[in-house]
Amino acid sequence: MQIGIRAHDVAGDTLEEAFSNIEKQGFVCAHLAMTKSVKSFKVTPETETPGLAKYVKHLAEKHGLDIAVLGNYNNLCNPDPQQLKSIQYTYTAALRFGAALGCSVVGTETGAVNTEYVYEPANGTEEALNTFITNLRPVVRTAEKLGVILAIEPVVRHVVCSVERARRVLDAIDSPNLQIIYDPVNLLWPKDVPDQDAHIRKAFDLLGPEIAVIHCKDFIIKNGEFEETAAGLGGLDYPLLCREIKKHKPYIQCTLENTTPETAVAAREFLQKTYDEA
Repeated sequence: MQIGIRAHDVAGDTLEEAFSNIEKQGFVCAHLAMTKSVKSFKVTPETETPGLAKYVKHLAEKHGLDIAVLGNYNNLCNPDPQQLKSIQYTYTAALRFGAALGCSVVGTETGAVNTEYVYEPANGTEEALNTFITNLRPVVRTAEKLGVILAIEPVVRHVVCSVERARRVLDAIDSPNLQIIYDPVNLLWPKDVPDQDAHIRKAFDLLGPEIAVIHCKDFIIKNGEFEETAAGLGGLDYPLLCREIKKHKPYIQCTLENTTPETAVAAREFLQKTYDEA
């Protein structure tokens, strides 16, 4: 596997400092959310020029890094028509930017049926799923025109809340430019922990051909709720996950989440050791 990290989880006041620290900590790729990692100006569709993309690309190359994920996490199920139109345009801008940047995928989660982008039970309805597919379709068509992969990340609290629903989205859109970011923790409720192995295997069975990137974090349970933490510090079955990765996804980019500058190296070493022993 190729292990990376979110750029906004490392130390550094500038993107160059962040990329330098990612390299120093032994990572080979990065998950880049421009709005979180760029602090000297506000990142908007207006600022996402080809020139900025080339600057970021050359900066990453200087430090031996690939951009595994260009994050654009906005709500494609926003029920306000004007807000939705603006959100869809942010995806157009991100996809153009990603094409110039040469990222592996432009990543997105799958939204909620409210303007606040928060969990509510209606996120899991058929109506919500159909709305997401309808609103996603033109975004994917743009990705096709630009030759960029858009990858959706299923999350239990969002509209695409299971691997089955993710499979339905992939089949409905039917595009080689739509793939999956798989985060096993994001697809578990606390009640699912005893059966997590079945959930992990099902993800690879149903989504395997379309899994493009894997997010790696861990969890502990406090008062019946998940608390997310760095890989190796919780209860996720990493030996099984690494066996599935080794079997199905050689050299896939795996980016760490929920690390700090102090825990990142230990999490990387844990993940690599677990994979080597799988």
